Amino acid sequence: MRYYIKCEKGRSEFLDILRETGGGYYIRLTRIKDDYKKTIEEFMPRQLFDICLNTGYIKQKSTGEQMIA
Repeated sequence: MRYYIKCEKGRSEFLDILRETGGGYYIRLTRIKDDYKKTIEEFMPRQLFDICLNTGYIKQKSTGEQMIA
C-alpha cells in the first residue's frame, strides 16, 4: 500500500508498506527532487504511523492517482 507524504512543492515523497508486524510496519521511504531519488527501508512504529495518518502528514494513494513532482 502506498502513502504520499506532505512535503514542499517540487518534491515528491511517499512510503510503501512492505510488511506489517504487531508493533508497526516495515516501510520503504522514497524521496524525489530534481531527478534525484533516495530510497531507504526502515521500521515505523504503529503509533507514529497512526499519528502521521491522523494529522494528514501522510495520505493514502487513491486508485488512478498520479504523483506530481
